[in-house]
Amino acid sequence: MRKIMTGVAITSIALCSLSMTGQQTKMLTADKHNEYGLVYTLPNTVLEIEVTAKRTVSKAGKYFQYAKKYLGTDKVIKADSENWTITDVKVGRYGVPDEEEQYLMQLKPGALTSICVDNSGMLLAINKEIELPGNNIPTRSGNEEEAARGSRRNGGGREDKLDMQEYLKYVDEDFLASQSSAKQAQMLAENLMEIRESKVALTRGTAETMPTDGRQLELMLASLAHQEAAITAAFCGVTETETVTRTYSFMPEEDGRTILFRMSDFCGFVGPDDLSGDPVYISVKVGREPELPVDAKGEQKKLPKDAVIYSIPGSAAISLDYIGKKLYSKELDFSQFGIKFGLSPSLFTDKKSPSYAVFDPSTGAIKEIGETER
Repeated sequence: MRKIMTGVAITSIALCSLSMTGQQTKMLTADKHNEYGLVYTLPNTVLEIEVTAKRTVSKAGKYFQYAKKYLGTDKVIKADSENWTITDVKVGRYGVPDEEEQYLMQLKPGALTSICVDNSGMLLAINKEIELPGNNIPTRSGNEEEAARGSRRNGGGREDKLDMQEYLKYVDEDFLASQSSAKQAQMLAENLMEIRESKVALTRGTAETMPTDGRQLELMLASLAHQEAAITAAFCGVTETETVTRTYSFMPEEDGRTILFRMSDFCGFVGPDDLSGDPVYISVKVGREPELPVDAKGEQKKLPKDAVIYSIPGSAAISLDYIGKKLYSKELDFSQFGIKFGLSPSLFTDKKSPSYAVFDPSTGAIKEIGETER
């Protein structure tokens, strides 16, 4: 196996594609077009960090100071506010090509050996075709919002956003002409009592004008409930919540602690240099280098001639911290913290009983090795 040094062009070595699996993987075979050489790359391991936060926005009603008098409650929002709380963190891994770990598998004419690589040329398997479970390289970035608009709730019990000025739809000219907040609050409270009395009359069947069918009753009650929510919000205020998820990519390279992003009470997710937010730190503590394989006598194996190089990943402890709270902590395997070793090419070129091998696309480690059925 010959390592291809960084900067050496490999475009002159034609790769013959036998098949494609969902535009994710391809099988390569050696022939005279590529001078019986197959090129593959080993990965660096990248973290995919998915962070979910809850945004809570509270809005004060214009007449909150009259809620105790007219509604009998002092549980009101007295000032507008907004805050963000991190509720969940998920961490996954994927591989990206390490340009310094490109190798050439040189074969002889007539060899039936093939390799399976992803679209970037990273080695996935030898003498076996596999399918990746999803895109090997995520398309999301740390600056884009993945999704996740959750339900919005307010004092009126609705799940959609309520306009704080909507109560004005249900007032009369006297209300609009009044210059007194106390008088306006009184008239709003009277309207609210009338709405509630109408709801009770409809549900009991004692209203002066009853609906002709169940569907009409449902629509009338829904309209009254919306009016009640709008007027109640003018006294008690509303609280709206939503969930926002963003995904960040981070490739550990050495021990250290760095700011992954910041969380602002005004803007939510912001960049690491935006001082409006509190930092979310990611810490990396590299473990001991893994040991080389040993033989039956417990002695370290020697690298076979023209070996098929693969990764023996090393470990690192990963943690995320935010304002003194541990969001995530786990020890994971990484290709870049490990060592490289190799398998004898004769395992895969034997014409009578060739073997196959499957590698972890995120770390380059051997996942499975066995004899090919023919």
